[in-house]
Amino acid sequence: MSRERDTKNMVLRLDPELAERLRLVAEVEGRTVSDVAREAVAALVDQRRTDKRFQALLEDNLARHEASLRMLQDPE
Repeated sequence: MSRERDTKNMVLRLDPELAERLRLVAEVEGRTVSDVAREAVAALVDQRRTDKRFQALLEDNLARHEASLRMLQDPE
């Protein structure tokens, strides 16, 4: 299977100044903007795995969704 089939296309809107800085980083490193952006997103997601504030938000969301599911279940 090709790499393109294993990826998901997304639209990312950046302000012009940030977009230019991203382009410059990619150019200096001899990489594509997509590669640099993927690396940055992966680093952010990995960082969130150990972020206590994020974990608390995740727990709160989970509890809220569980309560919603219970309310929507058929009473039997």
